[in-house]
Amino acid sequence: MAGPLLSSTEKIFILHGVQNDYRSDGRSNIDYRPMELETDVVSHASGSARLRLANTDILVGVKTEIDVPKPDNPGKGKIEFFVDCSANATPEFEGRGGEQLANSISNMMQRAYHTSQAFNLKQLCIFEGKQCWKLYVDILILECGGNLCDAVSLAVKAALFNTRLPFVKAALMDGGNVDLQLSDDPYDSKQLDIGCAPLLVTLCKIGDKCVVDPSAEEESCSVISLVVGVTGNPKFYCTEDTTNILNVECKCSTIGMNGPGSVAPKTLKDAINQGIIAAKCLDEALGKALLRERQETIVMKKHSYGFLK
Repeated sequence: MAGPLLSSTEKIFILHGVQNDYRSDGRSNIDYRPMELETDVVSHASGSARLRLANTDILVGVKTEIDVPKPDNPGKGKIEFFVDCSANATPEFEGRGGEQLANSISNMMQRAYHTSQAFNLKQLCIFEGKQCWKLYVDILILECGGNLCDAVSLAVKAALFNTRLPFVKAALMDGGNVDLQLSDDPYDSKQLDIGCAPLLVTLCKIGDKCVVDPSAEEESCSVISLVVGVTGNPKFYCTEDTTNILNVECKCSTIGMNGPGSVAPKTLKDAINQGIIAAKCLDEALGKALLRERQETIVMKKHSYGFLK
């Protein structure tokens, strides 16, 4: 995707700022921009979330259906990611301009979630070898202001946190068929355990150093960026006493590279460590925001108001 047009003087200014750990917008190399998050924004979806990171705006909806598990994973469910880039997000997305970027992000999310330590697909199993839940995670990029991978992963985790699966009663009938009965009560449902779900951290190499949450201007000054998938900590998403919950160490679940440049081994190692530190802080902040949102919805009975009553 083409970035904003910058003069050589502007690029040098950004480069020198990164080397001194002081970026053009006042952040350090490991700081994120302010975010806005709202869950349960799509009424017909099983779970949804909208996240705005500076000028980047992401909408995620989760749809569920009952499917047959894969023969090699009879006790696990399925999850698939679909990314759509709105033509209004940026001029480069007009026509079919956003297809390559959309495929890249969906493939990265697919790899990050299909690891044994990232997301427990066993919780989607209904009847082993017969029936399971299949989650369709639809991601819509409404506006592009840089750092799409990070914003998408945050919005996806928030939408999965908001997702509810109806309780299912399964009975094995004659002939090996399965009879399923879904509860009609919307409150008779279960929530997903998304504590270990990964977050993506994009580290943009500018000069000899890497920065997290790059803006569109910073991305145009870089020849390569690393995308590190880091597993989360369940303690950040638990409303109960967390003293009895084991502290899970954040681990790198996937690594991706974008751009024609190269990275030295030491720079790669430092970037991964930097990404893990940033992901841990980001995951804790996201957990607090989601728990606060749920508390306002359940206890305080938060209502939405428009300009017409």
